[in-house]
Amino acid sequence: MTAGQDDDEDGDPGLARERTSLAWTRTALSFAAVGGVVLKKDVIVGLVIMAAAPVVWRLGHLAHRRPDRLKLVTAAIVAVALGALAVAVTH
Repeated sequence: MTAGQDDDEDGDPGLARERTSLAWTRTALSFAAVGGVVLKKDVIVGLVIMAAAPVVWRLGHLAHRRPDRLKLVTAAIVAVALGALAVAVTH
């Protein structure tokens, strides 16, 4: 094997973008799953967390397509995560 064949990212830089896209999708699914679990205990809070899932997914894909908005996306996702943490701690 040559050095170029060892690392797939060097041969196809599109794989990194695909992994990033899949990571954002997994993150959004995680928010939805947590919202579903919280929904059993508190309907309003669970719906709020579930409503955050598509927002997280869209913000992640926005950052992926527009790197100049990465700080805005990062701040929004941290805010959503801190909100979910606050809800989890208080309930």
